[in-house]
This record gives sequence, structure tokens and C-alpha cells, in this order.
Amino acid sequence: MIATGIIVEYNPFHNGHLYHIKQSRELTDADVIIAVMSGHFLQRGEPAFVDKWTRTKMALENGADLVIELPYIYATAQASDFAKGGVLLLEALQCDFLSFGSEQGDITPFLNTYELLEAHNDKLQENIKRFVKTGLSYPQALNTAYQQLLSDTELTYADLTKPNNILGYHYVENIKKYNTNIKPITIQRIQAGYHEKIDNGKTIASATGIRQEIQEKHSLQSVTSFLPKSSLQTLTEWHEDFKHFASWELFWPYLRFSILRLSPEQIALYAEVTEGIEFSIIQVAKECNDFNSFMHKVKSKRYTWTRIQRMLTHIFTNFTWQQLHSSNKPSYIRLLGMSKNGQHYLSERKKLFTLPVISRVASSSDSMLLQDIHATDLYMLALGKNKMGMDYKIPPIRY
Repeated sequence: MIATGIIVEYNPFHNGHLYHIKQSRELTDADVIIAVMSGHFLQRGEPAFVDKWTRTKMALENGADLVIELPYIYATAQASDFAKGGVLLLEALQCDFLSFGSEQGDITPFLNTYELLEAHNDKLQENIKRFVKTGLSYPQALNTAYQQLLSDTELTYADLTKPNNILGYHYVENIKKYNTNIKPITIQRIQAGYHEKIDNGKTIASATGIRQEIQEKHSLQSVTSFLPKSSLQTLTEWHEDFKHFASWELFWPYLRFSILRLSPEQIALYAEVTEGIEFSIIQVAKECNDFNSFMHKVKSKRYTWTRIQRMLTHIFTNFTWQQLHSSNKPSYIRLLGMSKNGQHYLSERKKLFTLPVISRVASSSDSMLLQDIHATDLYMLALGKNKMGMDYKIPPIRY
């Protein structure tokens, strides 16, 4: 069986994701699509719009065969580590291909970029550090240093000013770095950019645009054309049950309490908190009654919105620098859901997997998994539902 992997958030699952799955299956002649999906907190440092089992259900209904959880330590990390976690899990699962969406739409520039940056890595890292010291954010410093390396040749390189291209580069980087057997392919993103608001003349919109529209209108009505029918039905059922979708604005009272109960010295222990920003975080949390106001006051030229949100995620979930540095690679495969085809793949290949498959968490004491369980409980608490211990209660979804 040919297995093609995708690394996803599905926040929420929309028509662009459906297109990606269909194209990935067609271009690789895949028998199985394996989605490695983030749990309850995401790469941009925010809570998932709906819980991971709801997103698993949407994925299975629209073409995924296996859904595997990307552990918290990678799901909430900067792009290079996010990619590392996903790639190593797909390698453990014996995937033949990794398919990712990009603005570039052609894999050759990514391979050229990898070769270029590997050949000049010392110079690249030196320039990144130099540009960060001038006040640029890390993404800005990386791109500036990268632009200086681009030679005047006939080769084409990836445009690393684009968010999906950046992630795509890191997928290729980790595929090569860890000497995997995975072949990368990329699919052109169509109709909507990463952060664009919805355009009612189209059928594909970014997940960011869809979330913003739902939150602003307090309704799913205006986004129906951008979602598969099954996803729309699933989101409608969620809203009927919870009355709202997850966001930092909704979670703010809990996050604010998490900040204000700590001293600056304690906050400095949390992952990604650096250079004295802990003092600003505490002071601004005292002043602001809503999340958006807080973020606009804390944000600076040095710290991007995403970087600050990741800090706040770690404060909220009690995830420290020590925990971040305690794990080098994924240590298990957490199964969230499977189709009949996915179940057949598990039966056929499971003995070849290089990591243990966990379908029920009660049998495991892995510290990486315990952090996911902890994150789930806090996510559910902030949603206002008395649903503690859901990881122990919900078996893998079968579709």
C-alpha cells in the first residue's frame, strides 16, 4: 500500500483541505492518506477552534484514512520543530510521500533552497543572529539573511516570505536532515492566501478568514460555501453543544489568572519566554480586560504576535523550558481515528512501525503524552464544560 502523509491543523476543515487531500491522493497514487494533526493548541500559539476529536471526524469524513496526534511539544513549536515532529512521525509510520500545500507550487525550488542553505549554514546562522540584534523578529532576520545568500543563477529558490513556503522548506529540511525515506511533493495553494479574509465569490477561503467570519458574525451562515457539508454539520452540532468556539478571547479570564498568579521569575521559566518580557506580560495583564487589548500592548518589533501567543500558550498549560528541552524526538504514535482502509494499513504495516502505537492512553506514562492530556483538560475547562479526562474516555474514532 502506498502511504502519503500530510501535516495539518484543520482549524477548521474546509474546501481547501479537501482539495489538498484529493490532489495528494491523485498525484502520489496513494492507497492511504495519513494526517498528523495538532491537538488542542496550535503552531501559531492559539487554542484550536474545536476539539481534536471533532477535527478528526471532519478529516475522516473527507478522505483521511488515519489521523495521528502531533504532540503538544511540536504542535506549539516554531516552524522548524513543528515540521520535525510531523516528519519523524510520518517516517515512523512508513510513509512514502509527504504532501504539503505551498504558495510556490513546485518542489524543485524547495530542494534548491535546502542545498543552498546547507552549503552556507554557518554564514546563514551568523547573519540571522546579527539581524535579530538589530531588532528584527526571527522570521524577518531569517528571510533577510536568506536573501543575501541568493546567487545570480538560473536556479529557482523558494520564496521564504510566504508562510506555507517557510513551513514547506522545513519539511524538506527535516526529510533530508534525518535521512528519511519520504519523498516530498507540494501542491499549489489556490484561491485564498494564508491570512486572507473570505471572498464570497470563491469556494475556498483560508482557515483564518473562516474563523474570523464566524467569530464576527456569531454564525456559520456566511461560511457555508467554504466548507464540505459534513464539516458544516459537525461545526453546527459543536456550536449547539458548546454555544461558542474556542479562542483566546474566550479563554482570557483563565489565561489572565494564570499570568497574575505568578512572579516574573516564575514566568521566565516557561518555554519561549525571554529577555525580560515577563515583566511586560504581568503589567499589561493587570491593565487589560480582554485578550485583544493585551496583545496590542505587549506586541513589539522584536516579538511577533505568534511568538507572544506561543509564550502565553505555555504559561497557560504550564509548559517550561526544561520540558521543552527534555525530548528530542517523538516517542509514540497517538491514534485519534481511522477509516476501514486505515485500519487495514495498520494491520498490514504495524510491525514495521518504529514507534509504538497508542490507541488508549491509560496504558502509557510517557511525559510527552501526559502533557497532551493536561492540555486537553485545560482546554475543556476554559470552554466551560465539565469534561475532564476526555483523553482517557474517547477511543480512536472509526469511520
